[in-house]
Amino acid sequence: MSLSVARPLVSVYSEKSEVEQGSSIALPFVFKAPIRPDLVNDVHVSMSKNSRQPYSVSKEAGHQTSAESWGTGRAVARIPRVRGGGTHRSGQGAFGNMCRGGRMFAPTKPWRRWHRRVNLRQRRAAAAAALAAAGVPALVQARGHIIDKIPELPLVVSDKVQEINKTKQAVIFLRRIKAWSDVLKVYKSQRLRAGKGKMRNRRRIQRKGPLIVYHKDQLSPATSSGRNKKTNPLFGSWKTPSKEKKNFNLPQPKMANTDLTRLLKSEEIRKVLRAPNKRVIRSTRKLNPLTNTKAMLRLNPYSAVLRRKAVLDQQRKSNARALALAEKRGIKLPSSDPAVKAQKLRERRQKLLKLAAAKKTKKPVAKKPPPPPKKVKKETKAKAPAKK
Repeated sequence: MSLSVARPLVSVYSEKSEVEQGSSIALPFVFKAPIRPDLVNDVHVSMSKNSRQPYSVSKEAGHQTSAESWGTGRAVARIPRVRGGGTHRSGQGAFGNMCRGGRMFAPTKPWRRWHRRVNLRQRRAAAAAALAAAGVPALVQARGHIIDKIPELPLVVSDKVQEINKTKQAVIFLRRIKAWSDVLKVYKSQRLRAGKGKMRNRRRIQRKGPLIVYHKDQLSPATSSGRNKKTNPLFGSWKTPSKEKKNFNLPQPKMANTDLTRLLKSEEIRKVLRAPNKRVIRSTRKLNPLTNTKAMLRLNPYSAVLRRKAVLDQQRKSNARALALAEKRGIKLPSSDPAVKAQKLRERRQKLLKLAAAKKTKKPVAKKPPPPPKKVKKETKAKAPAKK
């Protein structure tokens, strides 16, 4: 909905740009219509196509020559070629869109669908949306109009302005209501059209200025520079149909309040919403331990030792191979070679281990006393029972 709804009353200004006391009027319903830039653009584009004139190239263009393909076997393309000889034209390609003097690709035809039919309801809704957008200062300024100094938008003036019949008086009136800056913008934008339109009765172009909507046809009586309209009888309202347009009511917006922040924070909406589900369920990803190191370490922590041992063994083998190859070729490797560095480090470690073993004092081994002799117990024979 238009932002003009927040201002249901508008002031009426006199021809001297003074507010008339007690003459505030209600804002017309058409300024409360939904603003549909998509609908306005579609209707404008479709209706602008209805002023086009059909055009096409001649159906004989590019085919007004005697040409025939030479066929295969002559090492040239099979495009039709001009007959004859003795001139530059003979033997040249013809008919094709890639050839000089040939026809165009997909020649234009006069039976193309030039015009567009626009529904009556769409045209009326687009006109109401365009008029409602004229009541929003932000949209008007976005179109390039200079409205910084005017008191209100839309600006409503008294009926005495319709009695102006001199250009000098109209200039004075526009200066008083601070709208002359928008007219000066039009003067500064007058220029020649770029293109062939200069040859077609549309040499000069300029920007649009302020729109004057009046009721009685007293302003500029010899011309038709304004719009003779009454907004309320013409467009009607949401409940009252238009008096001048058959079966037409003002389009009703889908939302009465477009303040989404206020809507989402309202208690009426928050109390019917379910509680937010803050539980986060993350799916576990199955990893291949043979290709993923972390997965293998979870299953077998000793795999890191085995992997390190395999790397060291590979380095040891490569170093030994490099030393053997150098000895075989009779080449002395430089001291910066990794194989030489590894050999020196290994020899240094062995030397240090031998020194540490030599410095270690051997403790005398205490002799264990011999174990005491074992006592042999004599077995006594059991007496035989006496015979009776």
